[in-house]
Amino acid sequence: MKHQLKQRLGDLLVGQQIITEDQLMQALQAQRKGGRKLGRTLIDMGFISESQLLSFLSKQLELPFVDISERRLDPNVIKLLPEIQARRFRALVIDGDDRQVTVAMSDPADLSAYDSLVSLLSPRKVELALIVESQLFEGIDNLYRQTDRIASIAGELQQEQAQEQAFDLASITAQDADNEATVVRLLNSIFEDAIRIRASDIHIEPGDKELRIRQRVDGELQETVLTEYGVANALVLRIKLMANLDISEKRIPQDGRFHFEVANHQLDVRVSTMPVQFGESVVMRLLDQSAGLLQLEQTGMPESIIRRVRHQIGRPHGMILVTGPTGSGKTTTLYAVLNELNKANTKIITVEDPVEYRLKRVNQVQVNTKIGLGFSDVLRTTLRQDPDIIMVGEMRDQETAEIGLRGAITGHLVLSTLHTNDAITSTLRLIDMGAAPYLVASALRAIIAQRLVRRICDRCAEPYVPNAGDLAWLKHIQPDVDHLQQGYRKGRGCQHCNHTGYRGRIGVFEMLELDEHMVEALRTGNPEAFAKAVKESGQFRPLVVSALEYAANGVTSIADAMRLAEDVSEIAAPLSQQLIDSDLPRS
Repeated sequence: MKHQLKQRLGDLLVGQQIITEDQLMQALQAQRKGGRKLGRTLIDMGFISESQLLSFLSKQLELPFVDISERRLDPNVIKLLPEIQARRFRALVIDGDDRQVTVAMSDPADLSAYDSLVSLLSPRKVELALIVESQLFEGIDNLYRQTDRIASIAGELQQEQAQEQAFDLASITAQDADNEATVVRLLNSIFEDAIRIRASDIHIEPGDKELRIRQRVDGELQETVLTEYGVANALVLRIKLMANLDISEKRIPQDGRFHFEVANHQLDVRVSTMPVQFGESVVMRLLDQSAGLLQLEQTGMPESIIRRVRHQIGRPHGMILVTGPTGSGKTTTLYAVLNELNKANTKIITVEDPVEYRLKRVNQVQVNTKIGLGFSDVLRTTLRQDPDIIMVGEMRDQETAEIGLRGAITGHLVLSTLHTNDAITSTLRLIDMGAAPYLVASALRAIIAQRLVRRICDRCAEPYVPNAGDLAWLKHIQPDVDHLQQGYRKGRGCQHCNHTGYRGRIGVFEMLELDEHMVEALRTGNPEAFAKAVKESGQFRPLVVSALEYAANGVTSIADAMRLAEDVSEIAAPLSQQLIDSDLPRS
Protein backbone atom coordinates (compact mmCIF):
# COMPACT_ATOMS: atom_id res chain seq x y z
CA MET A 1 0.00 0.00 0.00
CA LYS A 2 1.60 3.24 -1.21
CA HIS A 3 0.19 5.54 1.42
CA GLN A 4 -0.02 5.16 5.18
CA LEU A 5 -2.89 6.76 7.11
CA LYS A 6 -0.89 7.47 10.24
CA GLN A 7 -2.27 10.88 11.18
CA ARG A 8 -5.76 12.19 11.51
CA LEU A 9 -7.03 14.72 8.99
CA GLY A 10 -7.04 17.69 11.37
CA ASP A 11 -3.43 17.13 12.40
CA LEU A 12 -2.36 16.84 8.78
CA LEU A 13 -4.06 20.12 7.83
CA VAL A 14 -2.60 21.99 10.80
CA GLY A 15 0.83 20.53 10.10
CA GLN A 16 0.73 21.91 6.55
CA GLN A 17 -0.59 25.29 7.83
CA ILE A 18 -3.75 25.00 5.73
CA ILE A 19 -5.84 25.65 8.83
CA THR A 20 -4.88 26.94 12.25
CA GLU A 21 -4.98 25.08 15.53
CA ASP A 22 -7.78 27.41 16.66
CA GLN A 23 -9.84 26.64 13.55
CA LEU A 24 -9.32 22.93 14.15
CA MET A 25 -10.57 23.27 17.74
CA GLN A 26 -13.66 25.18 16.54
CA ALA A 27 -14.35 22.55 13.90
CA LEU A 28 -13.91 19.67 16.36
CA GLN A 29 -16.34 21.37 18.77
CA ALA A 30 -18.89 21.86 15.95
CA GLN A 31 -18.33 18.26 14.84
CA ARG A 32 -19.17 16.94 18.30
CA LYS A 33 -22.46 18.87 18.23
CA GLY A 34 -23.43 18.11 14.63
CA GLY A 35 -22.02 14.62 14.29
CA ARG A 36 -20.67 15.25 10.78
CA LYS A 37 -17.25 14.28 9.44
CA LEU A 38 -14.42 16.71 10.19
CA GLY A 39 -13.67 17.41 6.54
CA ARG A 40 -17.29 18.35 5.80
CA THR A 41 -17.42 20.44 8.99
CA LEU A 42 -14.32 22.40 7.95
CA ILE A 43 -15.86 23.03 4.51
CA ASP A 44 -19.22 24.10 5.96
CA MET A 45 -17.50 26.52 8.35
CA GLY A 46 -15.57 28.09 5.47
CA PHE A 47 -12.11 27.22 6.78
CA ILE A 48 -11.27 25.27 3.61
CA SER A 49 -12.91 24.61 0.25
CA GLU A 50 -13.79 21.11 -0.96
CA SER A 51 -11.34 21.42 -3.87
CA GLN A 52 -8.56 22.51 -1.47
CA LEU A 53 -9.25 19.60 0.83
CA LEU A 54 -9.29 17.01 -1.96
CA SER A 55 -6.18 18.45 -3.58
CA PHE A 56 -4.37 18.31 -0.24
CA LEU A 57 -5.46 14.75 0.47
CA SER A 58 -4.52 13.62 -3.02
CA LYS A 59 -0.96 14.91 -2.60
CA GLN A 60 -0.53 14.03 1.07
CA LEU A 61 -1.84 10.49 0.79
CA GLU A 62 -0.64 9.87 -2.78
CA LEU A 63 -4.15 8.96 -3.91
CA PRO A 64 -5.61 9.36 -7.40
CA PHE A 65 -8.59 11.67 -7.85
CA VAL A 66 -11.46 10.03 -9.78
CA ASP A 67 -14.42 11.40 -11.70
CA ILE A 68 -17.07 8.68 -12.07
CA SER A 69 -19.60 10.85 -13.92
CA GLU A 70 -18.75 9.40 -17.34
CA ARG A 71 -17.63 5.94 -16.31
CA ARG A 72 -19.79 2.91 -16.93
CA LEU A 73 -19.40 1.06 -13.67
CA ASP A 74 -20.01 -2.67 -13.37
CA PRO A 75 -23.09 -3.27 -11.14
CA ASN A 76 -21.60 -6.54 -9.88
CA VAL A 77 -18.46 -4.73 -8.74
CA ILE A 78 -20.41 -1.92 -7.09
CA LYS A 79 -22.50 -4.39 -5.09
CA LEU A 80 -19.43 -5.94 -3.51
CA LEU A 81 -20.17 -3.26 -0.91
CA PRO A 82 -23.84 -3.20 0.24
CA GLU A 83 -25.65 0.13 -0.11
CA ILE A 84 -26.07 0.62 3.62
CA GLN A 85 -22.29 0.29 4.12
CA ALA A 86 -21.55 2.50 1.10
CA ARG A 87 -23.60 5.30 2.64
CA ARG A 88 -22.26 4.73 6.14
CA PHE A 89 -18.60 4.82 5.12
CA ARG A 90 -19.04 7.27 2.22
CA ALA A 91 -17.41 4.84 -0.18
CA LEU A 92 -18.05 3.31 -3.58
CA VAL A 93 -16.35 0.31 -5.17
CA ILE A 94 -15.55 1.50 -8.70
CA ASP A 95 -13.28 -1.24 -10.01
CA GLY A 96 -11.92 -4.62 -9.04
CA ASP A 97 -11.80 -8.38 -9.32
CA ASP A 98 -11.38 -11.34 -7.00
CA ARG A 99 -7.97 -10.14 -5.83
CA GLN A 100 -8.15 -6.34 -5.64
CA VAL A 101 -10.72 -3.53 -5.56
CA THR A 102 -10.51 0.23 -5.96
CA VAL A 103 -12.69 2.10 -3.48
CA ALA A 104 -13.51 5.79 -3.97
CA MET A 105 -13.92 7.68 -0.68
CA SER A 106 -14.76 11.29 0.03
CA ASP A 107 -12.78 11.13 3.29
CA PRO A 108 -9.96 8.59 3.03
CA ALA A 109 -8.44 9.95 6.24
CA ASP A 110 -11.32 8.31 8.14
CA LEU A 111 -9.27 5.46 9.62
CA SER A 112 -12.25 3.70 11.18
CA ALA A 113 -14.14 3.62 7.86
CA TYR A 114 -11.02 2.39 6.05
CA ASP A 115 -10.52 -0.48 8.52
CA SER A 116 -14.17 -1.48 8.18
CA LEU A 117 -13.93 -1.47 4.39
CA VAL A 118 -10.82 -3.65 4.46
CA SER A 119 -12.68 -6.14 6.66
CA LEU A 120 -15.86 -6.09 4.54
CA LEU A 121 -14.03 -6.56 1.25
CA SER A 122 -11.53 -9.17 2.51
CA PRO A 123 -9.69 -11.09 1.13
CA ARG A 124 -9.43 -8.56 -1.70
CA LYS A 125 -6.72 -5.93 -1.45
CA VAL A 126 -8.21 -2.43 -1.09
CA GLU A 127 -6.79 0.51 -3.05
CA LEU A 128 -8.26 3.93 -2.30
CA ALA A 129 -9.15 6.85 -4.56
CA LEU A 130 -10.57 10.30 -3.86
CA ILE A 131 -14.02 11.44 -4.99
CA VAL A 132 -16.07 14.60 -4.46
CA GLU A 133 -18.68 13.90 -1.77
CA SER A 134 -21.60 15.27 -3.81
CA GLN A 135 -20.63 13.04 -6.75
CA LEU A 136 -20.23 10.09 -4.42
CA PHE A 137 -23.76 10.34 -3.02
CA GLU A 138 -25.23 11.01 -6.44
CA GLY A 139 -23.45 7.90 -7.68
CA ILE A 140 -24.84 5.83 -4.80
CA ASP A 141 -28.37 7.10 -5.54
CA ASN A 142 -28.06 6.27 -9.23
CA LEU A 143 -26.12 3.01 -9.05
CA TYR A 144 -27.79 1.19 -6.17
CA ARG A 145 -31.12 0.38 -7.77
CA GLN A 146 -33.80 -1.62 -5.95
CA THR A 147 -33.97 -4.28 -8.68
CA ASP A 148 -32.03 -6.90 -6.72
CA ARG A 149 -34.05 -6.21 -3.60
CA ILE A 150 -37.29 -6.42 -5.61
CA ALA A 151 -36.25 -9.78 -7.08
CA SER A 152 -35.20 -11.07 -3.65
CA ILE A 153 -38.49 -10.12 -1.99
CA ALA A 154 -40.45 -11.50 -4.94
CA GLY A 155 -38.63 -14.83 -4.52
CA GLU A 156 -39.40 -14.79 -0.81
CA LEU A 157 -43.07 -14.10 -1.52
CA GLN A 158 -43.23 -16.90 -4.09
CA GLN A 159 -41.81 -19.34 -1.57
CA GLU A 160 -44.40 -18.29 1.00
CA GLN A 161 -47.17 -18.82 -1.53
CA ALA A 162 -45.83 -22.25 -2.48
CA GLN A 163 -46.00 -23.32 1.18
CA GLU A 164 -49.67 -22.34 1.47
CA GLN A 165 -52.60 -24.00 -0.22
CA ALA A 166 -54.38 -20.64 -0.49
CA PHE A 167 -53.03 -17.15 -0.22
CA ASP A 168 -54.22 -15.49 2.99
CA LEU A 169 -55.96 -12.28 1.93
CA ALA A 170 -56.18 -11.07 5.50
CA SER A 171 -52.40 -10.88 5.71
CA ILE A 172 -52.14 -8.27 2.98
CA THR A 173 -55.19 -6.05 3.47
CA ALA A 174 -54.70 -2.32 3.49
CA GLN A 175 -55.49 -2.31 7.21
CA ASP A 176 -52.78 -4.85 8.05
CA ALA A 177 -50.73 -3.64 11.01
CA ASP A 178 -47.76 -5.79 10.01
CA ASN A 179 -45.75 -3.46 7.78
CA GLU A 180 -43.17 -6.18 7.27
CA ALA A 181 -45.58 -8.38 5.30
CA THR A 182 -43.64 -9.57 2.29
CA VAL A 183 -45.98 -8.16 -0.32
CA VAL A 184 -45.90 -4.77 1.43
CA ARG A 185 -42.11 -4.77 1.38
CA LEU A 186 -42.16 -5.71 -2.30
CA LEU A 187 -44.48 -2.83 -3.12
CA ASN A 188 -42.40 -0.43 -1.02
CA SER A 189 -39.27 -1.43 -2.93
CA ILE A 190 -40.99 -0.89 -6.27
CA PHE A 191 -42.08 2.60 -5.25
CA GLU A 192 -38.68 3.48 -3.77
CA ASP A 193 -37.00 2.49 -7.01
CA ALA A 194 -39.51 4.56 -9.01
CA ILE A 195 -38.88 7.63 -6.85
CA ARG A 196 -35.13 7.20 -7.11
CA ILE A 197 -35.17 7.23 -10.93
CA ARG A 198 -37.92 9.92 -11.16
CA ALA A 199 -40.48 7.62 -12.82
CA SER A 200 -43.88 9.05 -13.72
CA ASP A 201 -45.62 5.68 -14.21
CA ILE A 202 -45.21 2.08 -13.05
CA HIS A 203 -46.46 -0.75 -15.28
CA ILE A 204 -46.97 -4.22 -13.78
CA GLU A 205 -47.45 -6.72 -16.59
CA PRO A 206 -47.82 -10.48 -15.90
CA GLY A 207 -46.54 -12.85 -18.58
CA ASP A 208 -46.54 -16.59 -19.09
CA LYS A 209 -43.24 -17.25 -17.31
CA GLU A 210 -42.22 -13.80 -16.06
CA LEU A 211 -43.46 -10.61 -14.42
CA ARG A 212 -42.44 -7.36 -16.09
CA ILE A 213 -42.16 -4.17 -14.07
CA ARG A 214 -41.67 -1.19 -16.35
CA GLN A 215 -41.15 2.42 -15.29
CA ARG A 216 -41.55 5.47 -17.50
CA VAL A 217 -38.69 7.94 -17.05
CA ASP A 218 -38.64 11.13 -19.15
CA GLY A 219 -41.22 9.56 -21.45
CA GLU A 220 -39.24 6.34 -22.05
CA LEU A 221 -39.96 2.94 -20.48
CA GLN A 222 -37.27 1.09 -18.51
CA GLU A 223 -37.86 -2.62 -17.86
CA THR A 224 -37.16 -5.04 -15.04
CA VAL A 225 -38.05 -8.71 -15.62
CA LEU A 226 -38.76 -11.00 -12.65
CA THR A 227 -38.81 -14.77 -13.09
CA GLU A 228 -40.95 -15.02 -9.94
CA TYR A 229 -44.10 -14.60 -12.02
CA GLY A 230 -46.24 -16.32 -9.37
CA VAL A 231 -46.23 -13.18 -7.19
CA ALA A 232 -48.23 -11.16 -9.75
CA ASN A 233 -51.62 -12.05 -8.28
CA ALA A 234 -50.58 -11.12 -4.73
CA LEU A 235 -49.06 -7.83 -5.89
CA VAL A 236 -52.09 -6.85 -7.98
CA LEU A 237 -54.42 -7.83 -5.14
CA ARG A 238 -52.58 -5.58 -2.70
CA ILE A 239 -52.74 -2.64 -5.11
CA LYS A 240 -56.47 -3.18 -5.73
CA LEU A 241 -57.14 -3.25 -1.99
CA MET A 242 -55.25 0.01 -1.49
CA ALA A 243 -57.21 1.62 -4.33
CA ASN A 244 -60.57 0.38 -2.98
CA LEU A 245 -61.24 -1.71 -6.09
CA ASP A 246 -63.31 -4.90 -6.27
CA ILE A 247 -60.79 -7.69 -5.66
CA SER A 248 -63.26 -10.36 -6.75
CA GLU A 249 -63.69 -8.83 -10.20
CA LYS A 250 -60.91 -9.70 -12.66
CA ARG A 251 -62.88 -9.69 -15.91
CA ILE A 252 -63.35 -5.95 -16.42
CA PRO A 253 -61.06 -2.89 -16.16
CA GLN A 254 -61.19 -0.84 -12.97
CA ASP A 255 -59.87 2.58 -11.95
CA GLY A 256 -59.00 3.90 -8.53
CA ARG A 257 -56.45 5.84 -6.53
CA PHE A 258 -54.67 5.85 -3.20
CA HIS A 259 -52.24 7.97 -1.20
CA PHE A 260 -48.79 6.58 -0.46
CA GLU A 261 -45.78 7.92 1.44
CA VAL A 262 -42.34 6.62 0.56
CA ALA A 263 -38.81 8.04 0.92
CA ASN A 264 -40.18 11.36 2.24
CA HIS A 265 -42.40 11.76 -0.84
CA GLN A 266 -46.16 12.16 -0.61
CA LEU A 267 -47.59 10.36 -3.64
CA ASP A 268 -51.08 10.30 -5.05
CA VAL A 269 -51.26 7.13 -7.12
CA ARG A 270 -53.80 6.71 -9.92
CA VAL A 271 -54.48 3.05 -10.61
CA SER A 272 -55.82 1.43 -13.77
CA THR A 273 -56.30 -2.34 -14.05
CA MET A 274 -57.07 -4.31 -17.20
CA PRO A 275 -57.55 -8.05 -17.78
CA VAL A 276 -54.86 -9.52 -20.03
CA GLN A 277 -53.95 -13.03 -21.16
CA PHE A 278 -51.99 -14.06 -18.05
CA GLY A 279 -53.76 -12.08 -15.33
CA GLU A 280 -54.33 -8.38 -14.74
CA SER A 281 -52.12 -5.57 -16.01
CA VAL A 282 -51.80 -2.60 -13.66
CA VAL A 283 -50.60 0.90 -14.52
CA MET A 284 -49.96 3.39 -11.71
CA ARG A 285 -49.49 7.10 -12.43
CA LEU A 286 -47.39 8.74 -9.70
CA LEU A 287 -48.30 12.30 -8.72
CA ASP A 288 -45.77 13.72 -6.29
CA GLN A 289 -47.77 16.07 -4.06
CA SER A 290 -44.64 17.07 -2.11
CA ALA A 291 -43.12 18.58 -5.26
CA GLY A 292 -45.72 21.37 -5.35
CA LEU A 293 -47.35 23.03 -8.33
CA LEU A 294 -45.25 24.54 -11.08
CA GLN A 295 -45.31 28.22 -11.97
CA LEU A 296 -45.82 29.13 -15.63
CA GLU A 297 -42.13 30.01 -15.89
CA GLN A 298 -41.19 26.48 -14.74
CA THR A 299 -43.14 24.70 -17.48
CA GLY A 300 -40.69 25.77 -20.20
CA MET A 301 -43.17 28.23 -21.68
CA PRO A 302 -41.32 31.10 -23.42
CA GLU A 303 -41.70 34.56 -21.91
CA SER A 304 -43.44 35.80 -25.07
CA ILE A 305 -46.17 33.16 -24.70
CA ILE A 306 -46.42 33.66 -20.92
CA ARG A 307 -47.24 37.34 -21.50
CA ARG A 308 -49.96 36.38 -23.97
CA VAL A 309 -51.36 33.69 -21.66
CA ARG A 310 -51.53 36.15 -18.75
CA HIS A 311 -53.33 38.63 -20.96
CA GLN A 312 -55.91 36.02 -21.94
CA ILE A 313 -56.53 34.63 -18.42
CA GLY A 314 -56.92 38.19 -17.20
CA ARG A 315 -60.01 38.63 -19.39
CA PRO A 316 -63.39 38.21 -17.62
CA HIS A 317 -64.87 35.59 -19.94
CA GLY A 318 -64.15 33.31 -22.89
CA MET A 319 -62.70 29.84 -23.41
CA ILE A 320 -59.01 28.92 -23.40
CA LEU A 321 -58.02 25.43 -24.51
CA VAL A 322 -54.81 23.51 -23.78
CA THR A 323 -54.34 20.76 -26.35
CA GLY A 324 -52.04 17.84 -27.05
CA PRO A 325 -51.98 14.03 -26.89
CA THR A 326 -51.92 12.01 -23.67
CA GLY A 327 -48.77 12.63 -21.66
CA SER A 328 -47.96 16.01 -23.21
CA GLY A 329 -48.22 17.98 -19.95
CA LYS A 330 -51.63 19.61 -20.50
CA THR A 331 -52.77 19.11 -16.90
CA THR A 332 -49.52 20.54 -15.54
CA THR A 333 -50.02 23.70 -17.61
CA LEU A 334 -53.67 24.03 -16.55
CA TYR A 335 -52.75 23.70 -12.87
CA ALA A 336 -50.00 26.32 -13.30
CA VAL A 337 -52.65 28.67 -14.72
CA LEU A 338 -55.09 27.86 -11.88
CA ASN A 339 -52.33 28.40 -9.34
CA GLU A 340 -51.87 31.91 -10.74
CA LEU A 341 -55.61 32.67 -10.79
CA ASN A 342 -56.31 31.27 -7.31
CA LYS A 343 -57.10 34.36 -5.22
CA ALA A 344 -59.44 35.09 -2.32
CA ASN A 345 -61.73 37.25 -4.46
CA THR A 346 -62.13 34.65 -7.24
CA LYS A 347 -64.34 31.58 -7.14
CA ILE A 348 -62.91 28.67 -9.11
CA ILE A 349 -64.70 25.37 -9.73
CA THR A 350 -63.04 22.45 -11.49
CA VAL A 351 -64.69 19.37 -13.01
CA GLU A 352 -62.08 16.63 -13.31
CA ASP A 353 -61.65 12.92 -13.90
CA PRO A 354 -59.67 12.36 -11.82
CA VAL A 355 -58.73 15.23 -9.50
CA GLU A 356 -54.93 15.12 -9.78
CA TYR A 357 -53.68 17.83 -7.41
CA ARG A 358 -55.47 19.30 -4.41
CA LEU A 359 -55.78 23.08 -4.53
CA LYS A 360 -56.71 25.16 -1.50
CA ARG A 361 -59.71 27.45 -1.98
CA VAL A 362 -60.64 25.76 -5.27
CA ASN A 363 -63.86 23.72 -5.42
CA GLN A 364 -62.79 20.51 -7.17
CA VAL A 365 -65.43 18.02 -8.33
CA GLN A 366 -64.60 14.41 -9.16
CA VAL A 367 -66.62 13.01 -12.06
CA ASN A 368 -68.28 9.65 -11.34
CA THR A 369 -70.10 8.20 -14.33
CA LYS A 370 -71.16 5.10 -12.35
CA ILE A 371 -73.68 7.21 -10.45
CA GLY A 372 -74.59 9.45 -13.38
CA LEU A 373 -72.21 12.26 -12.46
CA GLY A 374 -70.65 12.98 -15.86
CA PHE A 375 -68.90 16.09 -17.12
CA SER A 376 -72.05 17.60 -18.59
CA ASP A 377 -74.10 16.84 -15.44
CA VAL A 378 -71.59 18.52 -13.14
CA LEU A 379 -71.06 21.40 -15.55
CA ARG A 380 -74.76 22.32 -15.54
CA THR A 381 -74.74 22.56 -11.74
CA THR A 382 -71.41 24.39 -11.78
CA LEU A 383 -72.93 27.26 -13.77
CA ARG A 384 -75.48 27.73 -10.96
CA GLN A 385 -72.76 27.94 -8.31
CA ASP A 386 -71.79 31.53 -9.24
CA PRO A 387 -68.21 30.77 -10.35
CA ASP A 388 -65.81 33.26 -11.88
CA ILE A 389 -63.62 30.58 -13.44
CA ILE A 390 -64.50 27.03 -14.50
CA MET A 391 -61.96 24.37 -15.38
CA VAL A 392 -63.26 21.34 -17.28
CA GLY A 393 -60.80 18.46 -17.29
CA GLU A 394 -61.52 17.51 -20.89
CA MET A 395 -63.93 18.33 -23.71
CA ARG A 396 -65.07 14.76 -24.35
CA ASP A 397 -68.38 15.10 -26.18
CA GLN A 398 -70.75 17.51 -27.88
CA GLU A 399 -72.85 18.18 -24.76
CA THR A 400 -69.86 19.03 -22.57
CA ALA A 401 -68.37 21.22 -25.31
CA GLU A 402 -71.58 23.16 -25.85
CA ILE A 403 -72.22 23.74 -22.12
CA GLY A 404 -68.61 24.93 -21.71
CA LEU A 405 -68.87 27.23 -24.73
CA ARG A 406 -72.16 28.70 -23.50
CA GLY A 407 -70.61 29.26 -20.08
CA ALA A 408 -67.78 31.15 -21.78
CA ILE A 409 -70.18 33.57 -23.49
CA THR A 410 -72.26 34.16 -20.35
CA GLY A 411 -69.60 35.79 -18.22
CA HIS A 412 -67.27 32.96 -17.17
CA LEU A 413 -63.65 32.20 -17.94
CA VAL A 414 -63.60 28.54 -19.02
CA LEU A 415 -60.38 26.51 -19.15
CA SER A 416 -60.26 23.03 -20.63
CA THR A 417 -58.20 20.48 -22.57
CA LEU A 418 -58.72 18.78 -25.89
CA HIS A 419 -56.93 15.74 -27.33
CA THR A 420 -55.71 17.24 -30.59
CA ASN A 421 -52.24 17.47 -32.05
CA ASP A 422 -51.90 21.19 -32.64
CA ALA A 423 -53.64 24.50 -31.99
CA ILE A 424 -55.04 25.00 -35.48
CA THR A 425 -56.95 21.75 -35.79
CA SER A 426 -58.47 22.20 -32.31
CA THR A 427 -60.94 24.80 -33.53
CA LEU A 428 -62.15 22.48 -36.26
CA ARG A 429 -62.29 19.54 -33.83
CA LEU A 430 -64.86 21.38 -31.70
CA ILE A 431 -67.02 21.89 -34.77
CA ASP A 432 -66.52 18.23 -35.78
CA MET A 433 -67.73 17.24 -32.29
CA GLY A 434 -71.04 18.95 -33.09
CA ALA A 435 -70.57 22.37 -31.51
CA ALA A 436 -72.22 25.13 -33.55
CA PRO A 437 -69.63 27.15 -35.54
CA TYR A 438 -71.10 30.46 -34.33
CA LEU A 439 -70.77 29.26 -30.72
CA VAL A 440 -67.09 28.31 -31.17
CA ALA A 441 -66.40 31.63 -32.87
CA SER A 442 -68.09 33.60 -30.09
CA ALA A 443 -66.57 31.79 -27.10
CA LEU A 444 -63.06 30.68 -28.08
CA ARG A 445 -60.29 33.16 -27.21
CA ALA A 446 -57.02 31.23 -27.42
CA ILE A 447 -55.55 27.74 -27.86
CA ILE A 448 -52.26 26.52 -26.41
CA ALA A 449 -50.84 23.34 -27.94
CA GLN A 450 -47.89 21.58 -26.32
CA ARG A 451 -45.53 18.62 -26.31
CA LEU A 452 -42.74 17.48 -24.01
CA VAL A 453 -39.18 17.01 -25.27
CA ARG A 454 -36.27 15.61 -23.32
CA ARG A 455 -33.65 17.94 -21.87
CA ILE A 456 -30.02 17.20 -22.69
CA CYS A 457 -28.12 16.28 -19.53
CA ASP A 458 -26.04 19.30 -18.48
CA ARG A 459 -23.38 17.08 -16.91
CA CYS A 460 -22.39 15.32 -20.13
CA ALA A 461 -23.57 17.72 -22.85
CA GLU A 462 -21.15 18.37 -25.70
CA PRO A 463 -21.35 20.31 -29.00
CA TYR A 464 -22.94 18.45 -31.88
CA VAL A 465 -22.36 19.02 -35.59
CA PRO A 466 -25.42 17.95 -37.64
CA ASN A 467 -24.75 15.09 -40.06
CA ALA A 468 -25.93 15.07 -43.67
CA GLY A 469 -29.34 13.61 -42.79
CA ASP A 470 -29.88 16.16 -40.03
CA LEU A 471 -28.90 19.03 -42.33
CA ALA A 472 -31.27 17.93 -45.07
CA TRP A 473 -34.18 17.90 -42.63
CA LEU A 474 -33.17 21.17 -40.95
CA LYS A 475 -32.88 22.97 -44.30
CA HIS A 476 -36.31 21.68 -45.30
CA ILE A 477 -37.80 23.24 -42.16
CA GLN A 478 -35.67 26.41 -42.02
CA PRO A 479 -33.89 26.97 -45.36
CA ASP A 480 -32.67 30.48 -44.48
CA VAL A 481 -30.74 29.44 -41.34
CA ASP A 482 -27.03 28.53 -41.23
CA HIS A 483 -27.44 25.38 -39.17
CA LEU A 484 -23.70 24.77 -38.83
CA GLN A 485 -23.47 27.96 -36.76
CA GLN A 486 -26.17 27.00 -34.22
CA GLY A 487 -25.49 25.78 -30.68
CA TYR A 488 -26.64 22.19 -31.16
CA ARG A 489 -25.63 19.73 -28.44
CA LYS A 490 -26.03 16.10 -27.51
CA GLY A 491 -25.60 14.15 -24.28
CA ARG A 492 -22.62 11.82 -24.14
CA GLY A 493 -24.20 9.77 -21.32
CA CYS A 494 -23.08 9.74 -17.69
CA GLN A 495 -24.05 8.45 -14.25
CA HIS A 496 -26.25 11.52 -13.65
CA CYS A 497 -28.54 10.66 -16.59
CA ASN A 498 -28.16 6.86 -16.39
CA HIS A 499 -26.12 7.04 -19.62
CA THR A 500 -29.13 8.17 -21.68
CA GLY A 501 -27.80 11.65 -22.48
CA TYR A 502 -31.07 13.16 -21.22
CA ARG A 503 -32.35 14.20 -17.82
CA GLY A 504 -35.79 15.72 -17.35
CA ARG A 505 -38.22 17.15 -19.87
CA ILE A 506 -39.38 20.60 -20.94
CA GLY A 507 -42.53 21.83 -22.63
CA VAL A 508 -42.69 22.97 -26.26
CA PHE A 509 -45.59 25.33 -26.96
CA GLU A 510 -47.49 27.05 -29.71
CA MET A 511 -50.26 29.57 -29.05
CA LEU A 512 -53.04 30.73 -31.32
CA GLU A 513 -55.08 33.80 -30.34
CA LEU A 514 -58.19 34.29 -32.43
CA ASP A 515 -58.58 37.65 -34.19
CA GLU A 516 -61.61 38.98 -36.06
CA HIS A 517 -60.60 37.38 -39.37
CA MET A 518 -60.21 33.94 -37.78
CA VAL A 519 -63.48 34.36 -35.91
CA GLU A 520 -65.32 35.22 -39.12
CA ALA A 521 -63.86 32.18 -40.88
CA LEU A 522 -64.95 29.97 -37.98
CA ARG A 523 -68.42 31.48 -37.96
CA THR A 524 -68.91 30.45 -41.57
CA GLY A 525 -67.20 27.08 -41.08
CA ASN A 526 -64.59 27.80 -43.76
CA PRO A 527 -61.29 25.96 -43.00
CA GLU A 528 -59.44 27.45 -46.00
CA ALA A 529 -60.33 30.99 -44.92
CA PHE A 530 -59.30 30.10 -41.37
CA ALA A 531 -55.89 28.85 -42.58
CA LYS A 532 -55.38 32.03 -44.57
CA ALA A 533 -56.31 34.18 -41.57
CA VAL A 534 -53.81 32.31 -39.37
CA LYS A 535 -51.05 32.81 -41.96
CA GLU A 536 -51.76 36.50 -42.32
CA SER A 537 -51.91 37.12 -38.57
CA GLY A 538 -48.12 36.72 -38.24
CA GLN A 539 -48.43 35.73 -34.54
CA PHE A 540 -48.44 31.96 -34.91
CA ARG A 541 -45.27 29.89 -34.44
CA PRO A 542 -45.70 26.12 -34.97
CA LEU A 543 -44.50 23.55 -32.45
CA VAL A 544 -41.72 22.41 -34.79
CA VAL A 545 -40.17 25.88 -34.87
CA SER A 546 -40.30 26.13 -31.07
CA ALA A 547 -38.65 22.72 -30.73
CA LEU A 548 -35.90 23.75 -33.16
CA GLU A 549 -35.24 26.87 -31.09
CA TYR A 550 -34.62 24.63 -28.08
CA ALA A 551 -32.32 22.44 -30.20
CA ALA A 552 -30.41 25.45 -31.54
CA ASN A 553 -29.90 26.66 -27.96
CA GLY A 554 -28.66 23.26 -26.80
CA VAL A 555 -31.67 22.53 -24.56
CA THR A 556 -32.85 19.46 -26.47
CA SER A 557 -31.39 17.41 -29.31
CA ILE A 558 -32.06 17.52 -33.03
CA ALA A 559 -33.27 13.91 -32.71
CA ASP A 560 -36.00 14.89 -30.24
CA ALA A 561 -37.04 17.86 -32.39
CA MET A 562 -37.28 15.52 -35.38
CA ARG A 563 -39.37 13.06 -33.39
CA LEU A 564 -41.79 15.82 -32.43
CA ALA A 565 -42.04 16.96 -36.07
CA GLU A 566 -42.80 13.43 -37.24
CA ASP A 567 -45.53 13.13 -34.61
CA VAL A 568 -47.18 16.35 -35.77
CA SER A 569 -46.78 15.73 -39.51
CA GLU A 570 -47.98 12.12 -39.41
CA ILE A 571 -51.03 12.69 -37.25
CA ALA A 572 -52.09 16.31 -37.64
CA ALA A 573 -54.60 17.44 -40.23
CA PRO A 574 -53.33 18.62 -43.64
CA LEU A 575 -54.28 22.20 -42.72
CA SER A 576 -51.73 22.29 -39.90
CA GLN A 577 -49.02 20.58 -41.97
CA GLN A 578 -49.56 23.06 -44.79
CA LEU A 579 -48.69 25.89 -42.39
CA ILE A 580 -45.59 24.06 -41.15
CA ASP A 581 -44.29 23.25 -44.63
CA SER A 582 -45.12 26.37 -46.59
CA ASP A 583 -45.18 29.34 -44.29
CA LEU A 584 -42.77 28.82 -41.40
CA PRO A 585 -41.48 31.90 -39.58
CA ARG A 586 -37.75 32.20 -40.21
CA SER A 587 -35.31 32.27 -37.33
